[in-house]
This record gives sequence, structure tokens and C-alpha cells, in this order.
Amino acid sequence: MKYDEIKENLKIKSCSWLVTGAAGFIGSNLVETLLLLNQKVTGLDNFSTGFQHNLDQVRQSVSDEQWASFVFIKGDIRNLETCRTACENKDYVLHEAAIGSVPRSVEDPVFTNENNITGFLNMLVASRDAGVKRFVYAASSSTYGDDPGLPKKEDKIGRPLSPYAVTKYVNELYADVFATTYGFNSIGLRYFNVFGKRQDPNGAYAAVIPLWFAGMIKKEKIFINGDGETSRDFCYIDNTVQANILAAVTEKEKSLNTVYNVAFGERTTLNELFSLIKERIKNKYPEAETIQPRYRDFREGDVRHSLADISKASHLLGYDPTISVKKGLDLAANWYMEHLRIENFIS
Repeated sequence: MKYDEIKENLKIKSCSWLVTGAAGFIGSNLVETLLLLNQKVTGLDNFSTGFQHNLDQVRQSVSDEQWASFVFIKGDIRNLETCRTACENKDYVLHEAAIGSVPRSVEDPVFTNENNITGFLNMLVASRDAGVKRFVYAASSSTYGDDPGLPKKEDKIGRPLSPYAVTKYVNELYADVFATTYGFNSIGLRYFNVFGKRQDPNGAYAAVIPLWFAGMIKKEKIFINGDGETSRDFCYIDNTVQANILAAVTEKEKSLNTVYNVAFGERTTLNELFSLIKERIKNKYPEAETIQPRYRDFREGDVRHSLADISKASHLLGYDPTISVKKGLDLAANWYMEHLRIENFIS
């Protein structure tokens, strides 16, 4: 069944969902989409990396009736009882809560481990015990580590290059063990550089796309780690949301208890990305035309190139990413230029 058909079916049949990390970038987009599909949604977040204004924006984008179907729990996945409460009477769990920064994991591996492994295990146990139909979790392309092969295929990984990568690989191992030991079904989605509306440009660990959008608008220095020829498979948020919903509702037995690449399937270098963002900013901020990047050392723990083979997700889940990097940057540019000052991202 195609994604559009699945969305129409969901509008008719309301199910109960839990989204962890609901106040974050990806989580809030999942909450928004599900509410627009007339689903009952519970959000769980401790605001360690998420923001209330993300949820406020969701509130503005849905109807009063749809918003009435949303329940928010302020809590921490490191607390098992909190996880149990959140999972009660849920059909589907979309687990996004994590500490998702390679540099942060290098600086504080204990904190990353507590959230990404202990918290993940708590969510698995709570979901299993609550009888959740499907547990879909955010895996990561960092799991491919030092494997040089391109494009990345799910069955071949290398050695992890950061504590963060270790934690995301352990998630996959735990999910597999819960399938074989307890018969608990899950699906892992290896995200490749997701970007889009509500991605925070602030802080030491900000992702490159929101950081550069904000930097160009503020006329700040733009830094590129390395020579700029490092490449990534950037994936717009709507494609990622699609993958989550497809994974949650799939009824194919052979599609369960495995991992999938979630990307667009196109490689963009940092130099190319810089030019694409500047091109979109300069229409409203002409002074951005003169901005040139400054190059500095490669960042510890980063892989050199990344490109996904998305054929497995396409074949088994029906994944069909419709928004290209350029189209996604168009949408992201419009959002950042409209919202940065409103959300106090820029003073």
C-alpha cells in the first residue's frame, strides 16, 4: 500500500501513538503529522534537547479537535517507570529520544550512554510489557563507521568511530535480541543527515544546515570542517516522517525486526551545500552574496563520505522519498527566514 493510501486510512481509523523526544526536531514533526491524520498521540520529552516552542508550533498547525488528542508527559527515558506510564495502551511507539551528537558523545560518553543505551533499553522493556504492536526507533548512519563502501547497504558495517555510533549500534543489537528472545517486533531506521523545519541552529552541537542558515542571516563566519569535499546524504524531514509511519503500520512479516536506511539517495558535498544555502538566503539577504566559508580541521569522529542505498526500504516498506535536497532546502530556507527571530533563535 502506498504512503498516501496509508495516510487516508489512518484519517479514518484512529490509533494510539507514543512519540519520545516529542519536543525535538524530528519528534515534533512526527507529532504534527500524526495529529493532522487524526491520531491519538502522547509525547514524552525532558526538554534536554527539545523545546516548548516546537510543540507550540504544532499546536498552531492543527485544529482544536486534533490538539485535544495530544497528551504531553514531561519525563526522562532514563526512568523505567516513566517509560512504563508513557507506553500504557499504545498501539505504536516511535522512539526518537536520544543524545544525537557525535562531538558531544566524544566529550561526554557517559551521558550519551545513559540516554542512548539505558534509555533505549527502558523503552524496549516498557513497550514489550505494554504489548505495543510496533516499536520503531531512530537508528543512525553512524553505525557504518569506517566501512568505505558506497552506497551504504544495511548488511555491511564497519567499526564505530565515536561513542555515539557505539550506542546506536547497541540499540540495533538490543532490538534484535528482543525479537529472538521475547518475540517483540521492532524496526530500526538508520537516518542519514535529516534536516528541515524546527531543527535548532543554536548550541555547540548544532547540525550544519540550520547552523549555516542562521549564520548567513546573522552575517557570521561560516566554518567548514576539512576541505569541504566531505559528502553527506541529506534527507528532508518529510521523507523521514514517511519512513516512520510506513515502518509502524507495515503488515509484512519479512519487513520486521531489521534496519533500513532512511535517506534521499543522493550525495552532496559541504562545498555544494554552502553554495545551495547561500543561493537561497541572498534573495532576502543580499549581503549574503559576499560570504565565503572558512576552512578548519576535520572534526574528530566524522566519516568522510556517506551515501545510502534505499532499495531495501523501498522494496519492503514502500518508502518513496519525494522531496529532494534542493526542494528540501527551499522549504527549510522559507521556514528559517520566517521563524528564526520569532523563536528567539536570533536575538
